[in-house]
Amino acid sequence: MLREFAPAKINLFLHVGAKRADGFHDLESLVVFADVGDDLALEEAGQFSVEIGGPFAAALPSGDDNLVLKAAREFTTRVGLDGRAKIALTKNLPIASGMGGGSSDAAAAMRGLCRLWPGQAGLAQLWGIAPNVGSDVAVCVLPGAWWMTGRGERFATVRGIGTIDAVLVNPRTPLPTASVFAELRERSGIGRIARPSNCATAQALADYLQPARNDLEAPATALCPAIGDELAALTKSGARLARMTGSGATCFGLFDNEGLARFAAETIARDNPGWWVTPTKLNPARDWKFQ
Repeated sequence: MLREFAPAKINLFLHVGAKRADGFHDLESLVVFADVGDDLALEEAGQFSVEIGGPFAAALPSGDDNLVLKAAREFTTRVGLDGRAKIALTKNLPIASGMGGGSSDAAAAMRGLCRLWPGQAGLAQLWGIAPNVGSDVAVCVLPGAWWMTGRGERFATVRGIGTIDAVLVNPRTPLPTASVFAELRERSGIGRIARPSNCATAQALADYLQPARNDLEAPATALCPAIGDELAALTKSGARLARMTGSGATCFGLFDNEGLARFAAETIARDNPGWWVTPTKLNPARDWKFQ
């Protein structure tokens, strides 16, 4: 059995542009990945199937609309493989939480299939297949630091982002992306902020991010007021910067070191026992395999 990790995707900022003819909005975002996420196990089988376990399994469908199954089928069709696989997904991340869990799971499934059947496809092929699965699946294929544009399918490498200690907080309230966009009233537009450099520390990254924002934070907070409580808790705990990621309701705080992040997470979890809270590292070094 082969194992693959699907890290949480974090939008350090997210600016929304005009609505396009295809119904999507143009986006601009600085994306990094965390060292927490979901886990997949893959093995060859007579047909595709997904078994879902873990703390958030109950909220996730395992039928044909599951992104992991969609990605697996798209992969074999586009690559021209007859093979099938059984995939066990351990869902550690909250559902509809703004951390790109479904997209990261789908990308991890394709990475795993590359390794299950070596020599059939590599990174370039996966980047070509991913947009057919979902808007931001492609940026999850090779987790790193990315400048993401378009509807999420275009991205470029960002240098100079360090490994940053952080805390992730979610109130365990699912927040569908479509519902948040439906409430969007104000947009920053794109092209307002230069790409970062020399953001090796939490303070430097917070200083860079200060003039930016997440345009979806206000409409998401209107639907889920607990987001305001999350941001307040992170700020009170000493975060250099606290912000919502994606379409919510997960928020992140940047901290100077691991000790401060762990202490903040423990304090927030103690004061808010119903929340999902975890310390993490953003943009950790990792060697992703495709063969």
